[in-house]
Amino acid sequence: MHADVIAIDGPAASGKSTVARRVAAALGRLYVDSGAVYRAVAWEVNRRGIDPRDARAVSAAAARISIATFAGGGAVRFKVGGIEPGDALRTEEVNAAVSPVAAVPAVRALVTGLLREMPRFGSLVVEGRDIGTAVFPEARAKFYLEASPEERARRRHAESRAAGLSVSAVRDSIGRRDRIDSSRTVAPLSVAPDATVIDTTALSIDEVTDRILKADGIRTLPRPDAGPAARER
Repeated sequence: MHADVIAIDGPAASGKSTVARRVAAALGRLYVDSGAVYRAVAWEVNRRGIDPRDARAVSAAAARISIATFAGGGAVRFKVGGIEPGDALRTEEVNAAVSPVAAVPAVRALVTGLLREMPRFGSLVVEGRDIGTAVFPEARAKFYLEASPEERARRRHAESRAAGLSVSAVRDSIGRRDRIDSSRTVAPLSVAPDATVIDTTALSIDEVTDRILKADGIRTLPRPDAGPAARER
């Protein structure tokens, strides 16, 4: 049985977040940012004063972190310990912590379990790095977005100019993240055999979105019932 999920994977700055939001809105599905859940764990690890590079301490913390999910505003959202982190997930402190935290097997098990429960809210578009390979291998449709390292660095630099980083520093940061994502022992970043690969280097967000919406099988999907407007567990 196929999960009622459209999976969109890819490395950092490949365009998957913006594209996934637009695809979800166009199809009347709920958007899920799996990376934000990993960021939430990293945020909580920092709040507890735990070294994100201490895998044993992070693993122990993962067993005690309470994350509640709920649907609202066209997306599946979440609270950590009763708090919705919001913009706190995009700080430099969280940026630095998320890669080592997300590589911890206990954290990946925690987040994968949460993601697999989310179809109870309705039909989904889920973006991340292992959605089509590890989280929802039975997804209705799978896409993998990629772009050249130079273009990805340019995009991320444009997003983070306020931080004062150079393009070369951003490129180095993306390269480190790629190496961590591709070499971790649990659910490494890889292309699902049945995924449609789209090189976004020379494409606009609108063009990538249009390609997905016109892909085989997407337009023939039944219009989903968005499920409950809000539910929290």
